[in-house]
Amino acid sequence: MIFPPAPISALSPENWPFSLELLPPATCLVGGAVRDALLGRKREYLDLDFVTANAAIETASKVANHYKAGFVVLDASRQIARVVFAEATVDFAQQEGESLETDLHRRDFTINAIAYNPFSGEIIDFLGGYADLQAGVLRMISAGNLEDDPLRLLRAYRQASQLGFTIEPATRTAIRERALLLGNVAAERVRAELAYLLPTVEGTQQLQALFTDGLLGVWLAATEKDVSLLPKIDEAAILLKEIEPKIEAELAKNIREGVKTPIIAIAKLVCLLGFEEVKAEEQLLNLKYSRVEMQAALAVIRNLPVVLKEECLSIREEYFLFKNLGSAFPVLAVVAVALGVPVLRVASWFGRFINPDDRVAHPKLPVSGNDLMKELCLSPSPQVGVLLTEISISVAEGRISNRQEALEFASDLLKSHCKE
Repeated sequence: MIFPPAPISALSPENWPFSLELLPPATCLVGGAVRDALLGRKREYLDLDFVTANAAIETASKVANHYKAGFVVLDASRQIARVVFAEATVDFAQQEGESLETDLHRRDFTINAIAYNPFSGEIIDFLGGYADLQAGVLRMISAGNLEDDPLRLLRAYRQASQLGFTIEPATRTAIRERALLLGNVAAERVRAELAYLLPTVEGTQQLQALFTDGLLGVWLAATEKDVSLLPKIDEAAILLKEIEPKIEAELAKNIREGVKTPIIAIAKLVCLLGFEEVKAEEQLLNLKYSRVEMQAALAVIRNLPVVLKEECLSIREEYFLFKNLGSAFPVLAVVAVALGVPVLRVASWFGRFINPDDRVAHPKLPVSGNDLMKELCLSPSPQVGVLLTEISISVAEGRISNRQEALEFASDLLKSHCKE
């Protein structure tokens, strides 16, 4: 079906970072940009995908050269190239098959197989994608297309989450039957799809559906009990924010500057790893998570037994809890509440964490390692680190407040060790 020209401002070439005159006449915009425009979804950063009858790489190169934009060939054999502007990423691909219709029939879902002709303003829809958009349904074009790129199995749940759509029953059945094919997909691509699902409440619902349909277990060892914790993670975050408003800002942060993984995402990932450190590390390595993400998740798993005890923690235990977790403490806090640790107890720890002057979470040492070596005639050794740790704990307990007290404490500690 070809819709007559209709003014859709989001699709207007006037909003693109390059002139329409640089495109071959048969070029069409396809995929997510068309889908989102028809849904009225706004994008802060443009992500445009064009199909050309021929010369896709040459077209991309011409556009990039004209505007001095970034240019990279993504797939020379399939004639796919990318142009990167400050405000947009633009991909050019040569159509698969002899016509645009053939190309659209090779895509994943009907809602992603709608094309827009920027020259005539026509919306081209051979597969009923527009009707599925209106119905809020995600429908496969064919089971064979899912098999061509098994990542599409996982992408169905991600797009259902992002759009608030329902996966059409026959499509979901086809996905279930092909779940094991997900094991053939590169880990980096699987991890990228999970990254969309882990931070949101809508993603939680689709992660549960992934488990039910047998896809989650291809890469993660989560049990039904583990998966049931996911909505509790979302609830725990809400509870903590209600008790202490400052916690909201901490939970909104990424696990570390430069690593775009939210605290809440790491918390849910910990649940899906199954809480066994060795197995968790193996799964994280298989999915090629970064060193920072791995350290955070494993630190939480390693320290959970301490906070799950019914009795209150000593100052010494709290000190090591903060020291061992560092910036991953908020992850543990959310997981702990989800596992049943009283929210007021966790909120009190959180209060320490967000207070830079708290002597337990952030003890300020009155001496350095160099001070200890100089004043106590010590050689560089692990012993210096042990003394600094004990001084830190004494500061946390309120037994040391200045340099002289710290040196006397360290000297007494050395003497007692000598006697032993």
